[in-house]
Amino acid sequence: MAQAVVLTGPGGPEKLEWQEVDVPAPGAGEVRLKQTAIGINFIDVYHRTGLYPLTYPAILGMEAAGVVEAVGEGVQSLKTGDRVTYVGHGPGAYATARLIKAEYLVPIPKNVGDEEAAALMLKGLTAQFLLTRCFPVKAGQVVVIHAAAGGVGLLLCQWAKHLGATVIGAVGSDDKARLAAQNGCDYPINYTNEKVSARVREITNGAGADVVYDSVGQATFMDSLDCLKPLGMMVSFGQASGKIPPFDISLLASKGSLFLTRPSLMHYIADTAAYRQAGKELLELAGRGVLKAHIDRRLSLREAAQAHRLLESRATSGSLVLTP
Repeated sequence: MAQAVVLTGPGGPEKLEWQEVDVPAPGAGEVRLKQTAIGINFIDVYHRTGLYPLTYPAILGMEAAGVVEAVGEGVQSLKTGDRVTYVGHGPGAYATARLIKAEYLVPIPKNVGDEEAAALMLKGLTAQFLLTRCFPVKAGQVVVIHAAAGGVGLLLCQWAKHLGATVIGAVGSDDKARLAAQNGCDYPINYTNEKVSARVREITNGAGADVVYDSVGQATFMDSLDCLKPLGMMVSFGQASGKIPPFDISLLASKGSLFLTRPSLMHYIADTAAYRQAGKELLELAGRGVLKAHIDRRLSLREAAQAHRLLESRATSGSLVLTP
């Protein structure tokens, strides 16, 4: 029998229970995966609280890395012993082993570790679509990144700097400001001491930023709009502080004919071939040292509830990884 952290119903971390689960032999097109490292993400919190409803009981988790234990009929791209990683295509990662479609798995290069791969896939592919597809960042542009010392934020800083952008990052402490600076952020702003939009205007000599990447939501939304130059884009890709309340759309016009989008990674990786290619490119950049996952803490899979508490408290920087 395998073990898993099972969500018995929507609610707090106490709803996560350690249970034995049956993982049968893989069917056609499937792989049985022994998981070695599991990534934690804020979407797991959204699933746990019921903001994104699931059918219960449910196993949370959107990304992990592991070793192929068995392959089902028709699987030719993988074999027993292959190291692979994945993200998305439904929750189920909080387990020591699972069945998953072979087409969702991306081989891990030799120079990338399992923990790094598990910490990179969701956050790294998020950074990739935000910077290269949602708003294609070009050299010389100014980007503002909220939660710049978080898992996605650090990768956004690294990648935006690699693309030649001027990177401004909002963080909640001086320690996080130093961490962001070490990862490509040109101008860290401690939002507990300074108003972010005012500092952005100062840095840009009043012009404003080309794009704001905001995963915080309610607490930062209006100030994010005030960071932008005319025709700038607000990319709201998360709501860690709560839902953004309804607002008058004419506000976008009055602030400079601004663009607003609320994208989801799952739509950008819905095409399996494109997803696998994006994952390959992401891991290649990690192997070259262009991108590096900052793993703040490692906890055992049994400690998933504690990992959720840490994530919600904003007490972490970078990524959390669970190990079975």
